[in-house]
Amino acid sequence: MAKIAVVSFRLGMNDGVSIEADKWMSALRTLGHEIITVAGEGPVDFTVPGLAIAAEVDPDVAELTRIFDDVDLVLVENLTSLPLNLDARDAIYEVLANRAALFRHHDLPWQRAHLAHLEGPKNLGPWAHVTINDRSRIELRQRGLTAVTIPNHFEIDPPLGRRDLMRQSIQVRTNSHVILQPTRAIPRKNVTAGIRLAERLGAIYWLLGAAEDGFGNDLERILRSSMTGVRRGLSQGASIHDAYAGCDLVVMPSTWEGFGNPVIEAVAHHKPLARYPYPVMAEIESHGFHFYDLNDLDGIREAMSDPFAESLDKNHAIARANYDLALLPGRIAPVLASVGIL
Repeated sequence: MAKIAVVSFRLGMNDGVSIEADKWMSALRTLGHEIITVAGEGPVDFTVPGLAIAAEVDPDVAELTRIFDDVDLVLVENLTSLPLNLDARDAIYEVLANRAALFRHHDLPWQRAHLAHLEGPKNLGPWAHVTINDRSRIELRQRGLTAVTIPNHFEIDPPLGRRDLMRQSIQVRTNSHVILQPTRAIPRKNVTAGIRLAERLGAIYWLLGAAEDGFGNDLERILRSSMTGVRRGLSQGASIHDAYAGCDLVVMPSTWEGFGNPVIEAVAHHKPLARYPYPVMAEIESHGFHFYDLNDLDGIREAMSDPFAESLDKNHAIARANYDLALLPGRIAPVLASVGIL
């Protein structure tokens, strides 16, 4: 058994990196390892304020050294991949220079226009690197850094949601179609395309997440101009499983995603998906999933009217074979072995 420290800007919160880090920590425990968590914010074992994205103090290198002296491996979740806090990145590089470490890259700076000028990940020690898609792995290789791809994994048989209760709570009539966009609202999530699809189908548009990164005013303007019904957020006491149960179609209009968790979540909940073909989508669809183009209105109408379509069962079987959370420990183990953790 090894003792592994998981470190990031924040952990134990509702952001995508925290959620995926939790899955890895569960898999590592399944493999018999002990986990401690280190972050700038969140409910963690060791809070080092200088690691937070908006930190107002420098990272405490001495504190990081003390923490990492007591572990066998450090798992770094996106902190050096998307360098939103350069001082934190540099402190992690300094402390881990001669230690076994595994760097997991969810995003890379050149994949975001406003961060393209920043330096990408380095390899300065006995380290291994993991990407969540092949595109990032290839881009790193072109820059001289070797990585392996382990995509995000999911609970393929999630709890059944409460459809009727959910629809009542968001005031939807029984015969109305609901299109769910289970994302935040930022420019690349392409909320406008999701609304336009709902308008063309005469359906209610339901945006689950809040506006972030200063997109609030733009979102309000977009929603005010909508020519269909709009719903926002989850009702008190409702779960994400209730949201998927309450909709008739999931829309994923994003122009860029490092992976795009709602894609497989929709499949796990036996819901049809309409998507924009963002680059990493091609990797997901290469397994044989059947999704709908945003302009395939006839196909989408048919899908929303047939909640027991054979294609939904086929999609579910493909997800189980490729993205089941139960597969994750076995996929992590060889990467751990490459840095001496058996």
